[in-house]
Order: sequence, then structure tokens, then C-alpha cells
Amino acid sequence: MRRILPVPGFSDRPDRPGTPAPLASPGAGGAIVAADDPTGGDEVVAKAAEVDLDEAYAYPPGAGQTSYVRANFVSSVDGAAEVGGRSGPLGGDADRRVFQLLRWLSDVVLVGAGTVRHENYGPVIVTPERRDRRRGAGLAAVPPIAVVTATAGLDPGARLFDAEVRPVVLTCDAAPSAKRQALSAVAEVVICGDSTVDPTAALAALAERGMTRVLTEGGPLLHAQLAGAGLLDELCLTVAPLLAGPGRMGIVEGPPWPEPTTMRLVQALVEDGNLFLRYLRGPRDS
Repeated sequence: MRRILPVPGFSDRPDRPGTPAPLASPGAGGAIVAADDPTGGDEVVAKAAEVDLDEAYAYPPGAGQTSYVRANFVSSVDGAAEVGGRSGPLGGDADRRVFQLLRWLSDVVLVGAGTVRHENYGPVIVTPERRDRRRGAGLAAVPPIAVVTATAGLDPGARLFDAEVRPVVLTCDAAPSAKRQALSAVAEVVICGDSTVDPTAALAALAERGMTRVLTEGGPLLHAQLAGAGLLDELCLTVAPLLAGPGRMGIVEGPPWPEPTTMRLVQALVEDGNLFLRYLRGPRDS
């Protein structure tokens, strides 16, 4: 995997220490285009190097004290987040490595009930070596899955609940009490609202349990709710080199927002034609 942004060797700007360097033009200090040159020449790569993904995707220091929400999605070039109702066909080996790493860096994986059902979610798998690294960093050995569901519409016998770490079900008072009771046998059930699940209350409930490094994997409706409420801090987006065609679901769905949310590109990596983009919420540096 190669880095496009920030340019290696140019990440420390004298005017803004510690902020990403802008892309330079070829021949002016090293823009990186880690792709085949369409003219038939060599790759146009300056100061390219293999990337330490742990460093590239490290959480900011403050994420251990207050909720920090990172989303991870894969999308086709034409913006589709699914093929046949699942995201798996869009991701290759490199995307699966990033997907796995982001889980290993988090305190909790937050998903919507629809995504759990459509993707047949199971528990997070963590290797022994990674468990040791997590413990050394002050994290639990295995991050739990937290599911947002206003109806408690989950099967207690689903593979998600066959886990060494009990999942967390974030629901609301309006969910049928019988369903909530059934889920309480296999998960921790937390009420986070009256008729719907309040995203702010859900994050607060996770933070109360020491889960502040929140990785959300969607689906698109939950992603839109978090971003629309100003609760999304970061988006990690893999752009797969394919066209999925019309009629596909994107990475956000639901009612329109009053206005767009500005994101700032801080990192771009490339491997096998896939782009791995990392955006932070907020305006571009002036």
C-alpha cells in the first residue's frame, strides 16, 4: 500500500506544524500517483513507501477521553455502497486488511440492525497477538458489537450473539418489551430514547461503559443519522475500481439534510487500484 497524501517527507509544514502537506505537482517536490502511467511510462511516484497502517489510522489522543466516531465504508467509483444488498463484493484483500485493522483499533463497533441482518454479522475476531497489543494499549482484548435498533428486531439466536463478549443492543422504550427481554439473555440491552434511538444518548451510553473509540460500519441510514447530527468525526472510505451501475444504495440514506457537512481530506492511500481515503469533519485549512 502506498501513500498519496500527505506526501511522505513533506508532512511537517513550517507554517502549520503537524498538519498534512498539500499535494505538490510532479517535479515540484513529489506528488505521488501510485498507479500505472496511462502513457506507458513508469509509475509517477516520488518518495513512496510502504505504509504503517497502525500509524496511518491511529486515533487522536483525545479519543480515549471523549466519544470519537469513525465511519468505515467501501464504495464503487460511481458511489454504490452495496452490490446485491451486501458490501462484501466491493472489497478486495487490501480493503479487508483496513476493515480488520479499524476494528482492532476501536473500543466498540457500532452498526444498525439492518446491516447486522443483511451482512449476517458475527462477533469481532481478534488474533492473540492483537489481543496482547490491545491490552498493552489499555483496551479490552476484544471490542463488542453495539447494534442500534428501535424495534429490538434481532434474532437472539443469530451468530452475532454467539460471542465471548456480549454485544450491546441500543434500543428505545417503544420497542416491544418481550423482544427486549429475549435479547437481554444474550446481550446488554440499553434504552436510548422514547420512540426512537437518540444517537447522542447512544454514544453517551457507550462512553459510560468506557467505549469512546467508536467505529461505525453503517448502514447508510445510521451513518446519515450520525453525520447529520454532527456526531461523525471521521470517515474512512475505500473507493473500489468498479462501476456498480444504477439503482444502488449509497453510503448515506434517509431524509435530506438542511445543508451538507464539510469534510477535509487528510490521507489517501492506494493499492491494487483501490483508494483508501481518510476524511475529518470540518473546513479545509485556509
